[in-house]
Amino acid sequence: MIRRRSTPWIHYWSRPLLGAIATLGILNTGYLTYEKLTGGTPVCNAGEQGCMDVLSSYWGTVFGQPLALFGLLAYIGMFIVALSPILLISKDSKKSNQSKNIQQIENLSWWLLLIGAIAMTVFSGYLMYVLAFQLQAVCWYCIASAIFALSMLILTILGREWEDIGQVLFIGLIVVVVTLITTLGIYSKPPVDITTDTTTSGQQRITFSPREEPNPNFGWEITTTSGESEIALAQHLVKIGAKEYVAYWCPHCHEQKLLFGKEAYQIINNNNITVECAADSPKGKPALCQAAKIQGFPSWIINGKIYGGVQNLSDLARLSGYMGPQNFKYFR
Repeated sequence: MIRRRSTPWIHYWSRPLLGAIATLGILNTGYLTYEKLTGGTPVCNAGEQGCMDVLSSYWGTVFGQPLALFGLLAYIGMFIVALSPILLISKDSKKSNQSKNIQQIENLSWWLLLIGAIAMTVFSGYLMYVLAFQLQAVCWYCIASAIFALSMLILTILGREWEDIGQVLFIGLIVVVVTLITTLGIYSKPPVDITTDTTTSGQQRITFSPREEPNPNFGWEITTTSGESEIALAQHLVKIGAKEYVAYWCPHCHEQKLLFGKEAYQIINNNNITVECAADSPKGKPALCQAAKIQGFPSWIINGKIYGGVQNLSDLARLSGYMGPQNFKYFR
């Protein structure tokens, strides 16, 4: 009597589990993408250097788009590839003449899942390295995404019986190498202290990545100069009682200062518009930041509404009802 070998539970449930993990990834990256594209502020821990600094860093943008958007597309792809064969088998289970085609599709989908999971895991591993050694910050959204990617890779490897392990290893090695080369190519241009890029309109684009430790009293020195428009906007923000919540160690808070320039930001400082939230700063007032429910830096409160992240001066003008000259020198 020949005993039929039962299907391991992991083989039976691997695709639904992959779909479930991909769904978590979609929710995670979808939320970050929505907040980034709409100018919102993801829920973060305001008491430490965290997700806002990470998501707005040099590594948080690819080809001018938020990195979370590409993660969202990757998870959607994994979701479709993982569950499509289940739907096909359920729909065409009674059509024996199509079973061969379905088997081919299922086999191909496993290879696509393997390639996708390896690529996502390698890329996530690189980002974890950046998080630990470059940014030295904690981003739970990023860590969760890395866990999801690694979980999908483990499930893909264990979720079916691979006939040729050598082929799996060979293709896996190729995917690892290609992913690393592509990743390092994308981030081949290292961040510098201040990068300016003059547009045809005369405005200069500014980004800032520190190469020295900030001073707890003021962060970093402001090296840009203000024009008439920047000074007028600063005076308007003082007049309407706007507030800016910052942390001295936050590079994006310094970017906001650079957009104003030294003279205009001095007006803001002298009139107590800014609130320092870092507890280890001599000027720190973390209780005020907690009372205002600040979740990331910088954050502006204008007319009772919170606006998170670095704001271009044209956006601050619109949000605050400023009607003066707007030939601002810098933008981000």
